[in-house]
Amino acid sequence: MLSTLMPASIREAAYRRKFLDNREENLFMGSFESFAAAEAGAPPSKDVGYDNAEAAKTLYSHQIYFYDYPALFWIGRSLDDGMRSVFDLGGHVGIKYYAFRRMLNYPPDLRWTVCDVPGVVKTGEELAAQREATAQLNFTTDFHNASGYDVLYASGSLQYLPLRISEILAALPVKPKRIIVNTAAVHPDRTLYTLNSIGFAVCPYRIQHHDQLLSDIAEAGYRRRDAWRNEGKPIEVPFVDGGDKPYYAGCCFDLH
Repeated sequence: MLSTLMPASIREAAYRRKFLDNREENLFMGSFESFAAAEAGAPPSKDVGYDNAEAAKTLYSHQIYFYDYPALFWIGRSLDDGMRSVFDLGGHVGIKYYAFRRMLNYPPDLRWTVCDVPGVVKTGEELAAQREATAQLNFTTDFHNASGYDVLYASGSLQYLPLRISEILAALPVKPKRIIVNTAAVHPDRTLYTLNSIGFAVCPYRIQHHDQLLSDIAEAGYRRRDAWRNEGKPIEVPFVDGGDKPYYAGCCFDLH
């Protein structure tokens, strides 16, 4: 209560210090005109981006969270429908591959490819070798390799990518049969660019207009099968107009 009585300038300065000192929380700060402007506006005292092989070892756990279940359902349906290749865009070290295999019966001929930055890929390959998962799980740093896959899966990753999903799909010679998006950062009214602190670094972050995200996929030649809101996963950009409105959402689309 006392903090709300402080002048806004003092509260904002205190939050900026908290953002810069952050090690454990998922924090957001600032508003920018574009993804590139957000990247350029990152504080010089912090590293920018996820490309850190050492941090990748401990950043995320390989468990299923309550907000994973819509995507888990559609991955399972995809396997039941005979789809055998999953391109996991921004899938880190394979965290959802490991998490979901405890709940789903992966077919022996499943091919699950994670696309991420070089440092994360290096750690992911080492972990896959340790866990004897290399028969199904492999890695790449080039999203163009998604061409021809059955499923393009993006879990909590679209907001970190400089390209929108429409631009990614336009660059693929053979589009995936199905797109499953989960925990995408969205806004009901507009697209907002900000900075996200992930502890060891900060990242430019796109909170896309929700309807625009769905129309981007539809206009790429897909029809909507499902859409949902990931309740209970908080996101707020303090001191920004409309910064209390973002939320996380997902969807499933099939190629016409």
